[in-house]
Amino acid sequence: MSMRAALRLISAAVLALAPLAAQAQDEDVIAIWREDPLRVFSGEEIDMDALQYRARPLIIFADSPFDPNFAEQMELIEAGWNDLVARDVIVITDTDPDAETEVRQTFRPRGFVMILIGKDGRIAQRKPAPWATREIAHAIDKLPLRQQEIRETGTLGGR
Repeated sequence: MSMRAALRLISAAVLALAPLAAQAQDEDVIAIWREDPLRVFSGEEIDMDALQYRARPLIIFADSPFDPNFAEQMELIEAGWNDLVARDVIVITDTDPDAETEVRQTFRPRGFVMILIGKDGRIAQRKPAPWATREIAHAIDKLPLRQQEIRETGTLGGR
């Protein structure tokens, strides 16, 4: 076999396996989140499509991890994890505008902003200031898919 033919075969194999590798990475993020729902993910780790109908992304953007609003929002989240875990919330942060992550390109934040995405992939809330987890939970409980979950399970718990 010639070197050119061997390279074509290798290229074809890599191209064929790329979607499987991406799917495996997406499944890894979901598995990691299910194993440790208190983990905060970086925007660089997340493929938003992989979260659809599985989790409610709560994305906190800032231009720096030292932004006072970002620090306050993270403190509020830490104090109210139970409300978020019960509602299948995955917390994602993005504090580097230069990274040009998928989430930053999709939502185009300016400075600090907190964005809550429903399981259906639609923006449920977009707030320019920190928000208590009690308020976040209340907003989630008003969403149609959340209402359906409550009816089906008969509880306010998630998963």
